[in-house]
Order: sequence, then C-alpha cells, then structure tokens
Amino acid sequence: MKKNLFTLLLFLLLGLLGGAILTRLLEPVPWLSFLTKSAQIEWEPKADLNVLKYDLYILVKLNAISLLGIAAAIWFYRRL
Repeated sequence: MKKNLFTLLLFLLLGLLGGAILTRLLEPVPWLSFLTKSAQIEWEPKADLNVLKYDLYILVKLNAISLLGIAAAIWFYRRL
C-alpha cells in the first residue's frame, strides 16, 4: 500500500472510530470512567455570500481511548 495523505487520514479516521466503539463498550464499567470521559470540540463555520450559502457543524469527542486509537493508527501507518 502506498503512503500518502489519503491513507493517513483513513487510518486516523479508523483509529478514532475504533476508539469510539471501544468507549461505548466500556462506558458501563464504573472503574474505567476516567478513560471514557469525553471532551467536546465544536466548530460551526457559516457564510452567506449572496450566491453561495453554507452552514457546517463539526463536533469531535475526544477521550483517552480515542487518543490511544489515534496513536495506534499512526503506528500502523508508519509500519506500512
């Protein structure tokens, strides 16, 4: 597989999704709450240019497990 920006972004997205799924599975375990507590990052760019109007809402929830998923994705990408 060729290393490029698309491959890196795909690996990062898969790492985030894997971390989110693992977080959902571990949420009921009370003694792992420090790993599943999330911080939210929101971004809402809007523009009305008379010809073009857009409204975009982006929300990213990061926690310790998601960061581990990103780190694993980068590790796998570098091993490629």
